[in-house]
Amino acid sequence: MKISADKLRLYAVTDSAWLNGRSLAEVVREAIEGGATVVQYREKNKGYEDMLKEAREVCAVCREYGVPFIMNDSVEIAIAVDADGVHLGLDDGDLKAARELLGEGKIIGASTHNVQEALSAQAQGADYLGCGAVFGSTTKTDISSITPEILAQVTSAVQIPVVAIGGINRDNISMLNGCSLAGAAVVSAIFAQKDIRAAAKEMRALAEKL
Repeated sequence: MKISADKLRLYAVTDSAWLNGRSLAEVVREAIEGGATVVQYREKNKGYEDMLKEAREVCAVCREYGVPFIMNDSVEIAIAVDADGVHLGLDDGDLKAARELLGEGKIIGASTHNVQEALSAQAQGADYLGCGAVFGSTTKTDISSITPEILAQVTSAVQIPVVAIGGINRDNISMLNGCSLAGAAVVSAIFAQKDIRAAAKEMRALAEKL
């Protein structure tokens, strides 16, 4: 297994919407110091060069703390910055092709929404799954919610770690207890908060109870 469940406990997904003049690398540092165990760089509204530069900066911070750095969607940028891995959605490329490009030593995560997709991703070589959206999503408007019951079915069906994603925050994360999840992926619950370090610390403590 290329990534253990404990490394997926608090999965921080970046979003520059709340930087307020600060660098993404700076706020990621605070998230890690608060308790984020893995960081995914996801910035949909930037050009290639800006993403490449920023991904390198965030990756460097992750390296300092020994936290895995995952690139969203782009295998090309993942290779360019020597990311620890890549996370692919259903429409973001073939998992087997990504493995050929990245090599056996890198982590590949896959987005799934049900047992069938989860089993397919596992069969194609995914190292972990992101499953959702469990409570809707503030960053994606074209996806529907799934129930904790479906999450439990997914975790029971596969042998790789599963992370819940989608609208998870301090008030609802406990609803996912008992689903046998490796962790929770969060965006605004960390990066939209005034005190990012404190928010990450609180979310980490709650994620440990999953």
